[in-house]
Amino acid sequence: MSQQTFSLPYQHPFTPDKKYKKSVAYFSMEFAVDQALKIYSGGLGFLAGSHMRSVYALKQNLIGIGMLWKHGYYDQGRKKDGSMQPEFREKIYSFLTDTHIRFQIPVMGKDVWVAAYYLAPDVFQSAPLFLLTTDTDGNDEATRAISYSLYDADVSYKVAQCMILGIGGARLLEELGYEPQVYHFNEAHAVSAIFHLFKKYKKVAEVKKRVVFTTHTPEEAGNEKHDIHFLENLGFFSGLDLGTVRKISGIKDDTFNHSLAALSLSRKANGVSKLHGEVSRQMWKPYPKIAEIGHITNAQNNTYWVDKQLEEARVEKNLEKIAARKKELKAILFKTVADQCGKIFDPEVLTIVWARRFAAYKRPDMLAWDLERFSKLVNNTDQPVQVIWAGKPYPKDEGAINTFNHLFYLSHLFPNVAVLTGYELALSKLMKDGSDVWLNTPVVTREASGTSGMTAAMNASLNLSTFDGWICEFAKDGDNSFLLPVAEGEDINKQDCENLMEKLETTVVPTYYTDQAKWQQMVLNSMNDVNVEFNSDRMAREYYEKLY
Repeated sequence: MSQQTFSLPYQHPFTPDKKYKKSVAYFSMEFAVDQALKIYSGGLGFLAGSHMRSVYALKQNLIGIGMLWKHGYYDQGRKKDGSMQPEFREKIYSFLTDTHIRFQIPVMGKDVWVAAYYLAPDVFQSAPLFLLTTDTDGNDEATRAISYSLYDADVSYKVAQCMILGIGGARLLEELGYEPQVYHFNEAHAVSAIFHLFKKYKKVAEVKKRVVFTTHTPEEAGNEKHDIHFLENLGFFSGLDLGTVRKISGIKDDTFNHSLAALSLSRKANGVSKLHGEVSRQMWKPYPKIAEIGHITNAQNNTYWVDKQLEEARVEKNLEKIAARKKELKAILFKTVADQCGKIFDPEVLTIVWARRFAAYKRPDMLAWDLERFSKLVNNTDQPVQVIWAGKPYPKDEGAINTFNHLFYLSHLFPNVAVLTGYELALSKLMKDGSDVWLNTPVVTREASGTSGMTAAMNASLNLSTFDGWICEFAKDGDNSFLLPVAEGEDINKQDCENLMEKLETTVVPTYYTDQAKWQQMVLNSMNDVNVEFNSDRMAREYYEKLY
């Protein structure tokens, strides 16, 4: 750990820009600020990481509060036959500072020690971050394990992790002598902090004026729920009686809905795209007393993600330069393909990439559902294509792991199809740089925002997507991307699959090979259209203007 000194009471290291003076504590279960700090799993972390980088760039008065996961999420290793398996290894970071702050909170019937580490802003050009851990002296193995792995599969541990983030984060601020004007919960993981604040301030109005909430869940079933007595036994409500808990959190029965509690005790809330805002307002309509739900569309940090040469060429409107640089970047990605898969890919060939978390609703394998058409597509020697998949399923999601491995075994049949492991920030960057087409296939309305296509577009890749999430605000079919029509009726999977193959066979592949002028113009349009609106500086600014 870094030997940097750390003094109390804590003072924000930035002199904030006058537009962003209000002090904010931003709570998130995961942050992807750099490849070296493995405390993230996927989209939520990528979003929070970009946000923290824009806080740094704009000099906003915001600090992040998260968790120091001993094993990270997991390492995506391979079995003897090359199929994937989750591996859990200890991570040690010498660039974090030990604050020497330690305090106890009651969790699972024990007084659990919590230690806090600090990521100074200059390490990765991010907001200052405080990371909490229970892997510290004074705790037994069972309580140390609370902060071992992000999103523990055991329900008691998962709730305990949320309590360390929520109650522990609120307690940390007291230890720091740092009283923020705004507590921002990025997803409902930290909602236990609200009950700690209620105990402190005694009035709902006092809590509400401090709390804002971002929801990322586009459907009711996705909102986390637990039995209220189970939560009480774990210490979730900071000793408040259940009558009070129900009264202030909008819970009418014994099922505690984390998102509903967050909405009931916030002054403002937001969805993460225009469509998701509409879906959320509809979903929560039966609860008239909750916070007003607006929307602030997710975004990604240009400075971190954009290839500098591509960006120079975009500004110059130099299509030839963009195309030439793209081939160089493809060659760099293809070294990883060769290393992992023993396959030599060609930078001249149209390259389609599907890469993000493997989850059933994202339909990672849709491209290969119709095996006959898929085989025809990848065996076409006149207009050849290369296909690469990557992404991490949840380590206990057997269905998603099986899908990943099925694609891996399928790839053995084709020298131009590859499945990569280790989809983290660094590989994600390589794949966005090295793809021609960024394939996005979620079931429509299931993807709250999605952000991977933004950074692909920044790096001269064209989105081929269903009409969902952020895409609805960005995509113009045939102008800056390729869109699939919205499927309707009984079998939307069948329709989406047919529409995808049709689009590839009749439009995407022929355009690449027979109308490069149009392709390059679409690429430039896409780069221009993503540049301002989907840069996280815009998003970080909107959080101050609309939410804080």
